[in-house]
Amino acid sequence: MATQYFTATSFDGYIADADNSLTWLFEVDDDGTTQSNIDDYLSGVGAMCMGSTTYEWIIANDPPENWAKTYGDIPCWVFTHRTLPVVPGADVRFVSGAVEPVHREMAEAAGDKNIWIVGGGELTGSFADAGLLDEIIASVAPVTLGGGAAVLPRRIPASRMRLVDISRFGQFAQLRYQVVN
Repeated sequence: MATQYFTATSFDGYIADADNSLTWLFEVDDDGTTQSNIDDYLSGVGAMCMGSTTYEWIIANDPPENWAKTYGDIPCWVFTHRTLPVVPGADVRFVSGAVEPVHREMAEAAGDKNIWIVGGGELTGSFADAGLLDEIIASVAPVTLGGGAAVLPRRIPASRMRLVDISRFGQFAQLRYQVVN
């Protein structure tokens, strides 16, 4: 079991544009291998978490029935300080505070499968700060945004990162790094 940040990023290092939108991501040509890569990844996920901005974007831009199609019955912890709507039929748990106790809950729920930190970068940084981030899997898209939400707004020195794989999926170059804690 590993705690992984599996994300897509623009060539210039942003996961969302200045309006916190992900629409840029869906404009990248997909030859089918990208979706296959995502489906393969999700088959190894037993629990996931995301920040409220990511969650709100998903529920505002994707019909509720797509949640089950995309994430199945994977339990999802959403870090927020506000009351947010629940996707009908989804196992969504709203939490706040430190990531360590939530990580323990997610690890228990995940069993021998991986924990997916969906986004954003600040939440992922909190896991990295706590020594709970094992891998970064970043798919680099052929687009620049010029600003927005950084892929990971933390300094993690090269001494803590080990490149373990490079793959190509359609127009995406996927980089996989092990994070040494």
